[in-house]
Amino acid sequence: MNNFIPDIYQKSIYHINYDKLLDDGIKCILFDLDNTCAPYKDSEPNKRLIELFETLKDMGFKLVIFSNAPKRRIYPYKKVLNVDCLARAKKPIKKSFLKIIKLFNYDLSEVAIVGDQLYKDILGGNRVGITTILVNPMSQNDMILTTLIFRNLEKIKYKQLAKKGILIRGKYYD
Repeated sequence: MNNFIPDIYQKSIYHINYDKLLDDGIKCILFDLDNTCAPYKDSEPNKRLIELFETLKDMGFKLVIFSNAPKRRIYPYKKVLNVDCLARAKKPIKKSFLKIIKLFNYDLSEVAIVGDQLYKDILGGNRVGITTILVNPMSQNDMILTTLIFRNLEKIKYKQLAKKGILIRGKYYD
């Protein structure tokens, strides 16, 4: 059950306290793409996302788009945002998380993942031992597999966690 509990839960990527992350020693942030940084149907980053990523880079963060989506999906974001990326990351498998961490030479304590899915982003990050940040999905539109399987599993997990008073939707924390 603990593998599904994020270290931080915020409404969106625009509500995260990035200064606190810096103070906590985070140097690299892995961002899920679909419904975390952009709605699933958007094909390129909007102005608000571009500005956020520029601000975060100016703060000294290494930013990586870390997505299960194919290269063709994330390439427009990589190009416009000027960040590194890993397509087809196979989250929640540990191997991809560890590959990125090793590639950029970070300690586990220096890396955070931001995502909208308990079963991919949060489970994967917690299994590896990095800081996990859950945000609400930006849109109700998802890939069909995500909708049919993962979102339904998440509903069950959210109910279990809420029943124990651990993770309640809309009750945000740092």
